[in-house]
Amino acid sequence: MKVLVLANYENSRQQSMQRFAGLIREGLEAAGHEVRLVRPPVVLGRLRRGETGLAKWIGYIDRYILFPPLLRWQKRWADVVHIVADAVYIPHLHGKPYVLTCHDMLAIRAALGEIAAFPTGWTGRIYQRWILRNLRKAQVVACVSQQTGEELQRLAGLAGDRVAVVPNALNYPYSPMKNDEAMARLKALRLDGTMPFLLHVGGNQWYKNRPGVLRIFAELVKRPGFEPHRLVMAGKPWPAELRQLAQELGLQSRALELVEVANEDLRALYSTAEALLFPSLQEGFGWPIVEAQSCGCPVITTNRAPMTEVGGDGAIYIDPEEAPSAADSIVTALAERERWRVAGFQNAVRFSRAAMVAGYVQCYRAARQLVPNATEKAEAVS
Repeated sequence: MKVLVLANYENSRQQSMQRFAGLIREGLEAAGHEVRLVRPPVVLGRLRRGETGLAKWIGYIDRYILFPPLLRWQKRWADVVHIVADAVYIPHLHGKPYVLTCHDMLAIRAALGEIAAFPTGWTGRIYQRWILRNLRKAQVVACVSQQTGEELQRLAGLAGDRVAVVPNALNYPYSPMKNDEAMARLKALRLDGTMPFLLHVGGNQWYKNRPGVLRIFAELVKRPGFEPHRLVMAGKPWPAELRQLAQELGLQSRALELVEVANEDLRALYSTAEALLFPSLQEGFGWPIVEAQSCGCPVITTNRAPMTEVGGDGAIYIDPEEAPSAADSIVTALAERERWRVAGFQNAVRFSRAAMVAGYVQCYRAARQLVPNATEKAEAVS
């Protein structure tokens, strides 16, 4: 099968989506399919790079005015098009089978006023409604979790036979790192490998609940046996509000910031942490859960979907908004740390690249049945 993978605009700096597109390409090629990866070229975006202000609007010209003619030409080669994230390209794929991956519905829900903690400006509301209108026309949408699929069906009104659930696979080969190598990497990160620590991985989006991470940890270190623990927060730089909260909680010397950590360094952190503390309020999937489990790191996460879907029987679940009770649950659970380490390993094997690719191939076949003459046209072009 010839698959055109439509990836994200590079200036959007959505690293996880770029990794996802690469993962799809590698998996399909390994399974014997022909793949071409195309993305909006950075043309005017070379004048000003970024994700906000004028740079964002310049990027929109590259993405939605300059790129569509190229996409309409590129699609002629393919048996099926896989849209990694951007539903607004759907009108340019008329007459061609396509599958769209839906990673989450958070921005659309916020634009519709469903998430009070995440207000959306008027331009954002217009943009998200544009996306939603196109989602309603989609042939086949593959959602990364059951929770995302349910939200998609509720908001877009798609029939059940147009929606599939295809969980993500790891986008990097995370596995336990040998202790000597891990300790050397921790030292290079200026971490004391002899001090026990909990790890958080994530950005500053409201749903990542980084303030909640600090509050839960502040309660945890009050418990007997947890006094020497540290907290390592890997991801985006801390905003001023998070620094202020750490100071108010007396965690200045206990909570450590690591910015833009490389994959192998993150693997070292997962392999040596007491646990991953991942109390997100909402997610589309929650990649760090599986990453940590694959490295033998016990996972503490939120007691709601999709975290419960992804963590399965291999994670410790807490209420992310009740720090004292969350700390009590962590103390109890980590008394059986080895049990959770093994359970996590067993759960993580569900998220293999082969399983993900097989799920998408099924979606491609379903889309091709909806446009039965497209294959003959593609063969004529090639």
